[in-house]
Amino acid sequence: MEPMTPPARFPFKPVGHAMPALESRVDELRGRLSLLPPNLLAERTGADYIELEQGRGEFHITLFSVPITLTYPDFRATESALPVFKQALLIYYFAHSDGTPPAGEWISFADLPDGRVYSSAFQGYTGDLLAKTFLLDLDAFRAACQKADGIPVPFGDAAFRFRALPRVDLLLVYHLGDEDFPSTCKLLFDAHAGHFLPAEACAVLGSSLAQKVLRVSQARIV
Repeated sequence: MEPMTPPARFPFKPVGHAMPALESRVDELRGRLSLLPPNLLAERTGADYIELEQGRGEFHITLFSVPITLTYPDFRATESALPVFKQALLIYYFAHSDGTPPAGEWISFADLPDGRVYSSAFQGYTGDLLAKTFLLDLDAFRAACQKADGIPVPFGDAAFRFRALPRVDLLLVYHLGDEDFPSTCKLLFDAHAGHFLPAEACAVLGSSLAQKVLRVSQARIV
């Protein structure tokens, strides 16, 4: 069975996470997903599916280490406080995933399908924002990434891998500057991320990670 083709555009901006069309687009996708076998969707996404009775069950999945339950066939999160944009990310992940294994290689946002259009803005509210926050304090960057569930990997002066979704990993790479050159930070994606989310959704995923690292850093300071 061929993967379901979602609408071409992810209906909200990377920063702000809201547009009037968001909920109606997500409802459309819910209806289309309800027609697909749950075991097939579980195989494509890496989510766990538990059948409660014939034609009804639950998907168990994590988003940045946070467990979330989606009901089947209506694809509603059981967590009432889950923001709309996070529900939308999950719905798009289910709709877009085609079961391709992760590549285990890293690419920039610009190298994602259709990513070049948004790459400059994406770098501004992810890597550039983090570099302006941590500056020359590499220890603070490391501490924040570890607190945000990052796993250290040998890239740059410091780098951390994050499991955003079961088959979508992100990588934050920090290059320490000096008195003459500013520090830089880059957010990279598994090379097969485009098989699981459109570029606009990847942008929201990256923005969410940058904001999470900033939040835990601020909490540590306080």
